[in-house]
Amino acid sequence: MADAVPAPAVPAPSPGDLAALPRAERVAALDGWLTGLLDAALAAAPPAAGRRGQPDPASGAGVALVAVGSLGRGEPPPHGDLDLVLVHDGRPGVAELANALWYPIWDAGHKLDHSVRTVGEAVQVAGTDVKAGLGLLDARPVAGDAELAAELRTATLGAWRASAGRLLPELRDLRRGRIRSVGELGFLLEPDLKEAYGGLREGQVLRALSAAQLVDAPPADAEDAYRFLVDVRDELRRRTRRATDVLVRQEQPGIATTLGLPDDDVLLRRVSLAGRRLAFVADEAWRRVDAALVRRPRARYRRVRREPLAEGLVRHGDEVVLARDARPAADPGLVLRGAAAAAHADLVLSPYTLKVLSAHSPALPEPWPAEVRWSFLRLLATGRSAVPVLEQLDQEGLLTRMLPEWDRVRSLPQRHPWHRFTVDRHLVEAAAAAAELTRDVDRPDLLLVGSLLHDIGKGWPGDHSEVGAVVMTEVAARMGFGPADVAVLAAMVRHHLVLPDVATHRDLDDPATIDRVVDTLGGDPQLLHLLHALAQADGAATSSAAWSPWKAHLVAALVGRVAARLGSTAEPEPVLAPSDPQVVAPAPEIPGPTRPVTVGVADVADGQQVTFGAPDRPGLFSLCAGVLALNQLDVRAARVTVEGGHATSVFAVRPRFGRVPVPEILADGVRAALEGTLPLAERLAQRERDYSQDGVRGAPPRVAWFDAEATGAASTLVEVRATDRAGLLHRLTAALAAEGLDVRAATVETLGADAVDAFYLADPTGTPVDAGQRERTERALLAAASGTAPDPVPR
Repeated sequence: MADAVPAPAVPAPSPGDLAALPRAERVAALDGWLTGLLDAALAAAPPAAGRRGQPDPASGAGVALVAVGSLGRGEPPPHGDLDLVLVHDGRPGVAELANALWYPIWDAGHKLDHSVRTVGEAVQVAGTDVKAGLGLLDARPVAGDAELAAELRTATLGAWRASAGRLLPELRDLRRGRIRSVGELGFLLEPDLKEAYGGLREGQVLRALSAAQLVDAPPADAEDAYRFLVDVRDELRRRTRRATDVLVRQEQPGIATTLGLPDDDVLLRRVSLAGRRLAFVADEAWRRVDAALVRRPRARYRRVRREPLAEGLVRHGDEVVLARDARPAADPGLVLRGAAAAAHADLVLSPYTLKVLSAHSPALPEPWPAEVRWSFLRLLATGRSAVPVLEQLDQEGLLTRMLPEWDRVRSLPQRHPWHRFTVDRHLVEAAAAAAELTRDVDRPDLLLVGSLLHDIGKGWPGDHSEVGAVVMTEVAARMGFGPADVAVLAAMVRHHLVLPDVATHRDLDDPATIDRVVDTLGGDPQLLHLLHALAQADGAATSSAAWSPWKAHLVAALVGRVAARLGSTAEPEPVLAPSDPQVVAPAPEIPGPTRPVTVGVADVADGQQVTFGAPDRPGLFSLCAGVLALNQLDVRAARVTVEGGHATSVFAVRPRFGRVPVPEILADGVRAALEGTLPLAERLAQRERDYSQDGVRGAPPRVAWFDAEATGAASTLVEVRATDRAGLLHRLTAALAAEGLDVRAATVETLGADAVDAFYLADPTGTPVDAGQRERTERALLAAASGTAPDPVPR
């Protein structure tokens, strides 16, 4: 009968117990437990042969337990895998020894990634498998034969260096794949702390590149950024009690509190700054690695050509460096001149040049000299090429030295589903987009600067447009712009949202809408066209959802109407044209038993235009909206006209799932709804249940009235902001019809999970909407928007 295996001296720690420990204590607890496991397994095993073939009863002879991966680095995350390698020198019975080691680990509830290898086998893996090779670079002896563990580390490191030329291209491709699939840590609202571009994986690869002797060890600030992300990841896993690396929104406030940060925005900003620093250092390292990998055998002996680019600056290979006669301490304009030269040549500044400029460049004179301002504009005018160069200036602190206000928006998160960037990167992207529009305006310099700083006010409390205008006034004056140009730049910041907001929320065919924009802009055609270009750049830098072809069409239509009012262009065509036979396709008449209905469908910007024709009756507009919702068509804008008792309702729609509307199906739906054979409310309620998101709760709906923004004493404008729901437009218009109000026009915009619906209302009696009717209407709209009341029955 075999002897019983002695129990290890250290009791097995559970994953939950380990998660509660600080990182250093967690490592010590694991090391002590694993050492006990190996000692117990060795004590129960037959004596092993020594290095010279003689029996060696010493514990751990010819076998070593080595930690790799996160445990090897001394940073095992809570609820993470234990990555272990049992190294041996050909010892017989090693499989039984491994089983005696692994099974207690599994029995204790730990996840285990394990392998059993000789040093030669480990060397072969390190030279052929890039992921396994990375893990072995972190090898750390835990227990057993220390000499054998040291031999493993030396051999695998040598294999990695010898195979770097073959393995690093694969590692680079893996990195590019992570960028495409996971995104950039610095700009995500719920980032993957490990796999995102700039995440923990970046720091681990940096160490691997250094181990291959291709780049220097990561700088101290990159190591600090890495350790902060490890702290955040550990606290995330401790709170969620599972192996997750995605910093989800609901966990951010608690993590911020535990880490001693004021709030979750500060946490997300710190995460962004850390990720951007790691990504920046990694980008520079990979430029060095790529240059080394493509270098020919004797290229080191060839002289690299130096090409003059600007005063004090030359091209050296793929970088811009200082010329021999450059004097950074005596040349305030050298930083921006070098940045502009690098972007213009589609290059970057060398790291050494950045360090020299950061250490020796003097502060810019105030106001900026014309040459400095020209270099700044030349940098912005390069468009996409300016983005990496501006990031270089930002990472070295040079950008905030020139623009101290920039520090307020650095990595400032924007918690809106439309925004894909932090505030500062959004501004840089907007400036890059504006560079493609400079030929559309008379003052491209104002467009570039206005685009770069249009959201600068988000770094201060209050309305960012109003605050930003004040900040822009100070910045523009410091840049050396004249008083008239400073006023235009401030107006661009103050009014940069006017055109998109009016175009998407107001009736563009209402003269009062055009009057409002003309008055807001002071009748200045130049400001109008600058704001139009800024709106395009702002939208392109936000996301494709924020600047769709339909939104671009609406803004262009508004600009055309305002320009026509100012006398610079002819009056444009209406946005929705129910009577234009070239816009609305010929509508086939589909007769019903009592009510004929006609439907026409035509292609328009980013969707289709659907025109319904039917005898007028209360609630007709709402029924048409409900049928469109039932057919999964999102309404962008709508208009209704009534002549001789016949109503024509025109809707700009976009298919939610790409199916183009079919006139016959829509006509059948409207006719059935009019006849009462289609339970529209019931069907829409079922559709809403089918597509609802469990657990999602929006803010309470809001209703606002705008008496001065609609033409005519008997017409008024009401705006509803609510969580988007299936058939929301139908419910709101039904509520209006139930209050005896006619909808003359409507605009609809969806902002993530929220909808903003604006309705131009008219009382059929020709009298203004009185206070009592307004109060009843508002209650009905709120009930319809929140889903707390049944669908109203039209009067």
